[in-house]
Amino acid sequence: MGAGIAQCLAQAGREVIVVEPDPTAVERARRGLDEAVRLALLLGRGDRRTALDTARRVRWSDTIDEFDAADFVIECAVERIELKEKLFADLDRVCPDDTVLASITSAIPIARLAAATARPDRVLGLHFMNPAPLTDAVEVVRGAATSPDTMARATDLLTALGKQPIVVGDRPGFVLNRLLMLSIAEAAALLDAGETAATVDDLFEQCLGHRMGPLRTADLIGLDNVADTIEVLRRETGEQHYRVPPALAALVTAGHFGRKTGQGFHDYR
Repeated sequence: MGAGIAQCLAQAGREVIVVEPDPTAVERARRGLDEAVRLALLLGRGDRRTALDTARRVRWSDTIDEFDAADFVIECAVERIELKEKLFADLDRVCPDDTVLASITSAIPIARLAAATARPDRVLGLHFMNPAPLTDAVEVVRGAATSPDTMARATDLLTALGKQPIVVGDRPGFVLNRLLMLSIAEAAALLDAGETAATVDDLFEQCLGHRMGPLRTADLIGLDNVADTIEVLRRETGEQHYRVPPALAALVTAGHFGRKTGQGFHDYR
């Protein structure tokens, strides 16, 4: 997701620093960015000069100390509460006082992340949809302390990227994932009861007109992220219907995370 957001920013003329301490992940993200730019060309979004400019505007680093002059930071770490809280505390220490700190968290309340900083008025959620370059809407999460100026800066940035900001309140899972993760969990539970992934998704797509059923959607998001998000929702809401069904847990344990690994609820090999 981080590489996709970097692509959106760079294509809009922004200078971007991507911080990733794992060299293997950096190489994977570089390749992903190159492939995404080529796809954008094939879809008629920009030209070759635009593609070259996009690549030149993205710089890679292994330390957040590079953000000492940043005006807007979008955090894209995995969905682990303690990890994100530490990261926000570190960003608060490194970044200028006026820097906006945004998270693409799927379910963690923004108030929790803001509390790790001395600038809760400069913290909000920007829940991009996957793949970020090809989806227009972004769920913008206003924390209790998020200032009007921060909201304006965030929505202005999204508008400049060609995105549609949809503002929601702060709660575990916000709006979209509060509903979506429950649907995915129940769909996966049906597999444990003997239904097939194709049957579940075909019903959603052919009867309800959804572009993708819940299990194909989960494969696109990444099943590891889905499982983490469901666990966050269970932990933060205390509601036991947010649970990781055995069918989903087994796939994650086996390293089958969906489209990004070639296999998930469906086979993409």
